[in-house]
Amino acid sequence: MSLAFSELAFVMVLFFTIALLYASVGFGGGSSYLALLTLFLSSFFVIRSTALVCNLFVVGGSCFLFYKNGLLDVKRFMPFIVTSIPMAFLGASFRLGEHVFFILLGSSLICAAIALTIQTLRLGKRLGPKKYPRGLPYALGLAIGFLSGLVGIGGGIFLAPVLNQLKWDTPKTIAALASFFILVNSISGISGLWFSGTFELLWPESIGLLVSVVLGGQLGIRLGIKKISGNGIRLITAALVFFVGVRVLLNNGLELRIIT
Repeated sequence: MSLAFSELAFVMVLFFTIALLYASVGFGGGSSYLALLTLFLSSFFVIRSTALVCNLFVVGGSCFLFYKNGLLDVKRFMPFIVTSIPMAFLGASFRLGEHVFFILLGSSLICAAIALTIQTLRLGKRLGPKKYPRGLPYALGLAIGFLSGLVGIGGGIFLAPVLNQLKWDTPKTIAALASFFILVNSISGISGLWFSGTFELLWPESIGLLVSVVLGGQLGIRLGIKKISGNGIRLITAALVFFVGVRVLLNNGLELRIIT
């Protein structure tokens, strides 16, 4: 199983674009990598592993720049992380059937897109950070970590809309947390795949894909940090995530060949 040169070049361009868009709002792009790879690859394990590794490389660079700009407070983020890491590992260790996996992925992405759209439209009405129960970060880390491990993405796309809705902090701080959350959960998820014997990459094609997402991610995060408002990019990202979710649910989960 391999990609023809023309296919690889086309996928690299798309991966670059996806990484640019997602990184600009603190995400890694794993959901769209998954959906795109299903068009070209047949191995379920290769698709899942590749998406997680690309996620890891994108948010790794994002976290570095967030840290340099004083937005990444590891100590404050830790309550979300301590429960998400083991749960992401556990979720990734589950051997889900392909149809169950894609139904879960598609449904969760549709919900995430709707939530991202709602919280983006409400950002202009923010009155500042609000207090929240001390146990909330641990609970969110546990639930979203497990879900992210199951569906093979970092989970930031699920966490960020919730925190923006709760007015947990400024949008840029939440974006920094989302990137860090994706980073640690991607590492944990890859470890879970490795432990379960389902971690597989396609060589040398993966190298080209990684170069594309690193370049796109670095450009995207720099644009995101400098922008005063990323609402337009968030809405574009939400629309992309919604389309990806519907396509994955219908084509791969329910096998209804409606969206091409």
